[in-house]
Amino acid sequence: MLDDMSDHDIPGTSVKTVGARICPLCEATCGLLFELDGRTVTAVRPNSADVFSAGHSCAKGLGLGRLENDPDVIRTPLIRDGAGFRRATWEEAFDEINRRLPPIIAADPSSCAVYSGNPAAHHLDPSFYTLPLIAAIGTRNIYSPASIDTLPKNYANTLLYGTGLGMAIPDIDRTSYLLILGSNPLVSNGSTITAPGIGKRLDALRKRGGTLVVVDPARTRTAEVADKHIAIRPGTDAFFLLALVSVIATEGLAAPGRLAEHTDGLQELLHLAEPFTPESVSEICGIEAAAIRTIAREFATAESAAAHSRMGSCTQEFGSVANWMVECLNIITGNLDRPGGTMFPVPPAGGPTTWPHNPKAPLVFDRWRSRVRDMPEAMGELPAVCFSEEVLTPGHGQVRALITISGNMARSLPNSHAVEAALSSLDFMVCIDGYLNETTRYADVILPPPPLTTRGHHDLALTHFQVRNVARYTAPLLMPAPGQIPEWQILLRLTAIVRGEPDRPIVELDDEVAATATRRAAKLAGSDIDTVARATAGRTGPERLLDLRLRSGPYGDRFGSVPGGLTLELLERNPNGIDYGPLEPRVPGVLRTPTKRIDVVPDALVADLPRVHAALAQPLPDLVLINRRQRRGMNSWLHNALPQPDDGQCALFMNPLDAAGRGLVDGDTVGIESKTGAVVAELHVTDSMRQGVVSLPHGWGHDGSGLHTTHSASAPGANVNALVDDLVVEPLTGAPIFNGFAVEVARVESVSS
Repeated sequence: MLDDMSDHDIPGTSVKTVGARICPLCEATCGLLFELDGRTVTAVRPNSADVFSAGHSCAKGLGLGRLENDPDVIRTPLIRDGAGFRRATWEEAFDEINRRLPPIIAADPSSCAVYSGNPAAHHLDPSFYTLPLIAAIGTRNIYSPASIDTLPKNYANTLLYGTGLGMAIPDIDRTSYLLILGSNPLVSNGSTITAPGIGKRLDALRKRGGTLVVVDPARTRTAEVADKHIAIRPGTDAFFLLALVSVIATEGLAAPGRLAEHTDGLQELLHLAEPFTPESVSEICGIEAAAIRTIAREFATAESAAAHSRMGSCTQEFGSVANWMVECLNIITGNLDRPGGTMFPVPPAGGPTTWPHNPKAPLVFDRWRSRVRDMPEAMGELPAVCFSEEVLTPGHGQVRALITISGNMARSLPNSHAVEAALSSLDFMVCIDGYLNETTRYADVILPPPPLTTRGHHDLALTHFQVRNVARYTAPLLMPAPGQIPEWQILLRLTAIVRGEPDRPIVELDDEVAATATRRAAKLAGSDIDTVARATAGRTGPERLLDLRLRSGPYGDRFGSVPGGLTLELLERNPNGIDYGPLEPRVPGVLRTPTKRIDVVPDALVADLPRVHAALAQPLPDLVLINRRQRRGMNSWLHNALPQPDDGQCALFMNPLDAAGRGLVDGDTVGIESKTGAVVAELHVTDSMRQGVVSLPHGWGHDGSGLHTTHSASAPGANVNALVDDLVVEPLTGAPIFNGFAVEVARVESVSS
């Protein structure tokens, strides 16, 4: 934080400063330097001194100044006034919430849902203070993008290793063979892998003689630099991976090494995979059998190898099996938990893989079910595909109120039309959000969070995916200005309202949250509660909670008993971070399964194999659609602030042969239709798409009344989620099928305005 805050709000006063920030936009978590003139961000540049990103940043991070300075950002609370909104004071906004929300919750706590969006997952305030709000409400109607993103990967990891968050990630800086499925890291900057400057890391892999193989239906930017691009048919990753394991099984290439001491079911796994020969899956995958055999042999015999999957492998019909096979491929070749393979990072603030093992802890899947469709809970949430039906279906437990935290459900969830119908039918809706967008336009009260410059940053979730063990924190650069309220205080005010204590002082509520965290930290650190409380007594809010986590974490000072150990104060003195070295083997200590062993043939996944096998005989659709990433985009919420390429930003990509067969040419206006909906887009004919596959980007469709997003609404784009069916899901997790569903494409002769 800046030393002298006194002049920042005096008109005409200009204080120019430079401060370090960690980018909160994506999983790369690059170090940045913000230049400020008073409270205005005048420039953003990479931080060359950052111990992790070493001067790298992408276009999104460098555009953060535009986000901070965006004139469309909401600065004061808004309350619905007829068809529009009026500006309000904070007290007026909270009074309106206090008048309308508690009666709904009192009648039935389940009738209030909570949706926490992507930005909220990477900020300290909602990371620490959303759960107390949910607990106060007493609802199980909790949703987030996790269930439309990596849930099958989380599920497979939970069954194998005991926790969905503790994933083994590629040791990219030391591997000699990297196999990537369903990921385009040169555009996304890495996903479930926190690796700033991943382009340089992939260059280094190739320069040291390594091999990069990308499996993707499209020739993405990552595929373009790969040694091999395998243009797989969408939705068939599970077949391809099963065939790799089959080759390894039948050719005697399995070599788990020391993992055999900690793994159950290895021989059964190899036996189960044998029938999925390269020849049997070649047609459905659209890959020559010989190519599959070659990759299997190369992977199994490489000096070190890592298989990595991401969203593309999760949002398909057999996502859980695909991600199970990714882990099994690493395990049977001895590449799990060794340098150059896939390894488990050590999160500096602790987490499921560092906290004590509890063999009696229940699996964090299917502990309860949704009311309407009987869909299983996962990691404390219901599948987001359930949201619309939970609102629109009458009966006990029907959702009648909603709190969203930085989430644009209307453009993130499948079947957007049903989502908007649900949002418009709610009795009451509160949004903590900085934009009047496709979701918040249905709100009754909008509460704007303060700028990024007023927040400290340490990403609790993404440190679980770091390719190197580092600890970093960047302090707030500014105090909140008059009229701004920190997000953690907004969340606590909502908690107080829900608890029937609307006038309770924030400091008391914060002390309650901290008391629970203090008891846990004392237990983890082997210290007494009074010592822990005294050590953090000078802090409040998320900084106090973070300090408790860091000091009781794997590198912590144990509240004074480990001199020189990690504390928040130590990170504040080292804003460029502290490097704790490369990843190291952690099996079996990292395992959190009841037996502290890896079971590679979990019953739920084995039981899904007959469904996979039966699909081999099913007819293949003529044309299927996949999503695609954009370099400057981040789902929907950056579209207004960061300039997007105007030429074909939301075009439908199609292979030349598919276009010719339909009499289409580049630049045509086409209609894309699924059984769920239809959209219109410009056509871009490109050989980067494999035949039989078309692609639209995610998060667009910025249209309709009531928006205050000037830039994105002027170029709304096509809403791909209007095409996605919310009723057809991956059965084990309820994850929607964003990739590989059938569509029809035809020229539109004219488009009505």
